[in-house]
Amino acid sequence: MKLSQSHWALSPTPELPYRDNVIALLDYGSGNLRSVEKALRKVGADVHVTTRADGMKDARGIVLPGVGAFDDCITAMQRQELLAGVRDFISSGRPFLGICVGYQALFEKSEEFNSCAAGIGVFRGKVVRFPKVEGLKVPQIGWNQIEFTQPDCPLLRGIKNGSYVYFVHSFFPQPEDVSIVATRTNYGGNFASAVWKDNVFATQFHPEKSQEVGLKLLQNFVELAEHGQN
Repeated sequence: MKLSQSHWALSPTPELPYRDNVIALLDYGSGNLRSVEKALRKVGADVHVTTRADGMKDARGIVLPGVGAFDDCITAMQRQELLAGVRDFISSGRPFLGICVGYQALFEKSEEFNSCAAGIGVFRGKVVRFPKVEGLKVPQIGWNQIEFTQPDCPLLRGIKNGSYVYFVHSFFPQPEDVSIVATRTNYGGNFASAVWKDNVFATQFHPEKSQEVGLKLLQNFVELAEHGQN
């Protein structure tokens, strides 16, 4: 995904001999990092946990996991100089996967706790809270279904429409461009539970907690990083 030069001044990314299965897992203090690392290793990835932008240079793909607050994620990434590194990586065309808050961080802003941090801004839109609906428990914690809106999304290969995945969240993004929505889920109304555009993938649900379905999704991502989308 080539990011607009009007948003950021990006330096060209050189062609590098990336090893076949190296996945950089970004560590900014996220609580679920080790469970994501374990799941990636289970599906065959050579996982390199990194806290700095230079740790991305040998990677074929990047995973940005996350739990907690939007501002905490953005502030930590800014402090560790990961934001510019993520933008450069995405512009290189290599696959990127955001999970939960790592998904929300791709958008411009959040309404969480009167957030004042600017998101990475890969996608236009904001992160909002579930509406107040009688009988609706917030946060959503537990299993729910995904409905495919982009069934050709490479991460969904071998996964059945209507599969159950695991969620833990009170907020979710509202993309301005509905064409990037890959799956929808109903919880007090439909929301974008996953997005896909070019080399950027992101899920509100937790693949590492979603058993066979989640492992298949992560396996698809690792294979995509190794071999490309074709």
